[in-house]
This record gives sequence, structure tokens and C-alpha cells, in this order.
Amino acid sequence: MKTKDLTMIPLFTALIIAGAYIRIPIPVCPITLQFLFTTLAGVLLGGKKGAAACGVYLLLGLAGLPVFTGGGGISYVLRPTFGYILGFIAGAYLTGTIIYSGPLTMKRLFTGCFAGLLTVYAMGMLYYWLISRFWLGTPIGIWPLFLYCFLVPVPGDILLCVLSSVLGRRLIPAMKKITA
Repeated sequence: MKTKDLTMIPLFTALIIAGAYIRIPIPVCPITLQFLFTTLAGVLLGGKKGAAACGVYLLLGLAGLPVFTGGGGISYVLRPTFGYILGFIAGAYLTGTIIYSGPLTMKRLFTGCFAGLLTVYAMGMLYYWLISRFWLGTPIGIWPLFLYCFLVPVPGDILLCVLSSVLGRRLIPAMKKITA
């Protein structure tokens, strides 16, 4: 790894942690700014390094540091919203992989960001449903799951996808100039 990578990965990990504490509490799944920073990690660092920043965040939380929205520790795996954290890793990887698979265009940026968004929500909602049903013994219906874990938070995350795409269009060329 280059020195730039050794600074950017922890920087994005710190931003993701900060994003966990900037939240709007709603029933079931709180809305946070984590998605913005995990998406930007994929946009600006690429798939592998963006996923690495999210992975470090995951490891810090599982090690017991209170970096997740609801604290930290290995028992967090049993919380219904843990699937979104797993989704952040996969989403950042997919976002970065799509964006860096060809020339930098707004279409590629939007495609990457929205593919990451769908990945985060798919993994988060599936995990929420599974944990609620099989571990907690309090199954959530498909409609309440879709309402609280998708319909309510997704409009804000769509705006964050657009913001990430616009920032990526401006920052990726600037970052290449700095490191050249």
C-alpha cells in the first residue's frame, strides 16, 4: 500500500464513524450519514480500498469500540440493523468497481452509486428480516419492513447518491492530480 492509501482508508473509516452519530431517529432503522461516507469511500478510493475502509469500521465496532449507531461489541451481530453494516462493505466495493471499470462519466458514477445503494438496502433488509424472525422471535411483516427499512430512509439516500456522484466527478480528477 502507498502512503496515500494508509491515510485515506483510516480517514474514511473516521468519517463513517462520525456519520453513525449524525442521525435522525425513526422507528426500526435510524437514518444516518454513514451511507454518504461509505459511498464516497467507494467513489474516491475504488472498490477494494473503499471496502477496506468499511471493513476497518466493522472490525473496530466488533472489537467493542462504540462506533456503530447503537454502540459496539460482538453482540451487535445479533442486532437487526447489522446487515446494513455488512451492506456498506459490499456497496462500497461494488460502487468503486463500477466507477473505475472505464472512463469517468456521470452515467458511470450514478450507476455505481445506485448499485451500491441497492446492495446496502438488499443486504440490510434481508438481514433485518432474518434476525427478527429467527433470532429475536418477533418477526416483522414484509410491508412494515419495506416501509421502515426502505421507503422512509431511501429518499434521503437517493439524494446522497446524487451528492456522491457530483462530488466524485469533481474530486476524482483532483485526487489524481495531487498524487501524480
